[in-house]
Amino acid sequence: QVQVVESGGGLVQAGGTLRLSCAASGRIVRVNSMGWYRQIPGKQRELVATISSAGSANYADSLKGRFTISRDNAKNTVYLQMNSLTPEDTAVYYCNADVLSLLELQTYWGQGTQVTVSS
Repeated sequence: QVQVVESGGGLVQAGGTLRLSCAASGRIVRVNSMGWYRQIPGKQRELVATISSAGSANYADSLKGRFTISRDNAKNTVYLQMNSLTPEDTAVYYCNADVLSLLELQTYWGQGTQVTVSS
């Protein structure tokens, strides 16, 4: 079994920063791409950023320059540094990981962490 767990969400004022973390654990041979997505109530889940195992990052165009994705392969952990937050960034943030286990390659999702930005 593989688990993906996010942490670091919370309430922050506009203009503030937050750092989200997401760790994959369990029967893991290798973690390939990891990523962050977010979902506002009533809207579809949208891409925030992804990062390959080699460290190549991809961002939603609207978030470039404010958000930074990084990872620690030794810990199977991905981070999302969020700066200059606005109320429009309020959402549930989800992490996913493409995990190769002993039996298969599968994408796992975390349960989500709430980020609320007050004006």
